[in-house]
Amino acid sequence: IWINFLISYWHSWCLSAKSYYSRFSVFCKSCHNFFTLSFLQNLWYTVAEVIPMITISDLALQYSGTFLFQHVDLQFTAGNCYGVIGANGAGKSTFLKLLSGELDSTKGTISIKPGLRMSVLKQDQFRYDAYTILDTVIMGNQRLYDIMKQKDALYAKPDFSDEDGLLASELETEFAELNGWEAESDASRILQGLGVPVELHNDRMADTDGRIKVKVLLAQALFGQPDIILLDEPTNNLDIESINWLENFILDYEDNGLVIVVSHDRHFLNTVCTHIVDIDYGKIRMYVGNYDFWYESSQLMQNLIRSKNKRNEEKIAELQAFISRFSANKAKSKQATARRRLLDKLSVEEMPASSRRYPFVGFTQEREVGKDILFVTDVSKTVDGVKLLDKVSFIVNRGDKIAFVGENEVAQTTMFKILMGELEPDEGTVKWGVSTSQSYFPKDNSEYFDGHDETLVDWLRQFSEKKDDVYLRGFLGRMLFSGEDVFKSVKVLSGGEKVRCMLSRMMLSGANVILLDQPTNHLDMESIQAVNKGLIAFPGNILLASHDHEMLQSVANRIIEFRPDGTICDRLGTYDEYLEYQAALKNS
Repeated sequence: IWINFLISYWHSWCLSAKSYYSRFSVFCKSCHNFFTLSFLQNLWYTVAEVIPMITISDLALQYSGTFLFQHVDLQFTAGNCYGVIGANGAGKSTFLKLLSGELDSTKGTISIKPGLRMSVLKQDQFRYDAYTILDTVIMGNQRLYDIMKQKDALYAKPDFSDEDGLLASELETEFAELNGWEAESDASRILQGLGVPVELHNDRMADTDGRIKVKVLLAQALFGQPDIILLDEPTNNLDIESINWLENFILDYEDNGLVIVVSHDRHFLNTVCTHIVDIDYGKIRMYVGNYDFWYESSQLMQNLIRSKNKRNEEKIAELQAFISRFSANKAKSKQATARRRLLDKLSVEEMPASSRRYPFVGFTQEREVGKDILFVTDVSKTVDGVKLLDKVSFIVNRGDKIAFVGENEVAQTTMFKILMGELEPDEGTVKWGVSTSQSYFPKDNSEYFDGHDETLVDWLRQFSEKKDDVYLRGFLGRMLFSGEDVFKSVKVLSGGEKVRCMLSRMMLSGANVILLDQPTNHLDMESIQAVNKGLIAFPGNILLASHDHEMLQSVANRIIEFRPDGTICDRLGTYDEYLEYQAALKNS
């Protein structure tokens, strides 16, 4: 009884402390008293680390007699962002559904601190078709929305009674406590930050484009200052500006709240995460740091475990040097400062040691390209009355690794098809150098699999000079198709498996110019990482379209932006340099 009393008292004190911290920190910022503010932040971080907002004890989930995961014990605390990672099918989205209460666990408990409001990114785009965009966002705080509608109904009554007046007074008080007077302006601010213009805010969701609906549902999850936010793939179908805005929102939100996010976007996870939650072989483990720290340290740990000749003291020294290097990186934000503080306290025993498998992706060229590679001259193309390409010209030089970017993704795909001879331009010419050979990864790979019922090994045989089973099965094994998997019919493959097959086909081609249109779609983090490394190592030319920021930044040395009017902007440099150029243009 005494222990429960003390815990309840401590929780109450922390909630009060959180409130006073928020108010006083605003005062300190207004007075430019950053010394006091820094002291308050450190004090609050200490309190936040002690009191978890979510506690998971001995959690297990079983499907059809098989455990998806079990013996899970975790704590999630305020002021942090946790990135949930794992292979496709590992249970990332399922884990979020358990946290939100949408699913029940087979065993164990999930305890959420009383009085906290949780907000979840909804996935059903048709659920709010009867409402306006602005109302849909405000429904992120359902209690506030209900009060607004109840108030409107009361004041619209022709026979407004004394009882109605008392109820209206109570509703007005609660409405003010929930910041109801700022609800519409707050909702509008979030929508605009995500790129939804003001003139659309009163449109019905039923009449709204699917790409805008995704942003509206994300705005709904962020609205109303919830204590806990659960986000499942929030960057899907977002443009770069919207992703940047979301990153900044989360970084600011982490002062007081808790974010748990599932994402395949490594750049996003690196920017916002203080911790990584790894779902791996039926276990769920939590590690300090962002995705890059998790990945590099887990690879280092695997290498050290295999290094039998090294003494333990040498291994420990190497790990400690690794931790220090990450911890000493210049902090680009207050979130990075908080993450550095966590890394400073990290012990060697807490380092990730993932047993996850990575496919091997390696592209080799049978011959080097000559001087002339590709000449595109005044190419124009109109499809269904829309001019996608308008007198587009560019020359590909030796060493060019070009990223196709911009909102006009249909134009990018159209250009790929013209380059590969699948479409004829309305005007202009495309000329490949005689020394070039091309291999193409299309955005839609259905023509390679629809109507095919051969086994995986037989499907791959048609693209290989070596036809023997031993070679082909070994090749497929490196792409994580092992044992009886190679005898599966290609018509039953998942989206991710088909992508790995298409990459295998390209790897066998020996081409010195490779063209890839959204190669990371349907892939898990491990496969994306493998593709990224393979493209970096490839000595030939690359033309690439992708939503993966990290891949574009690490691979491309030239950027071609496809504009809505059909023209292009061609710039040498990295993807981040291109983004800086775009930001400077916008601000000028």
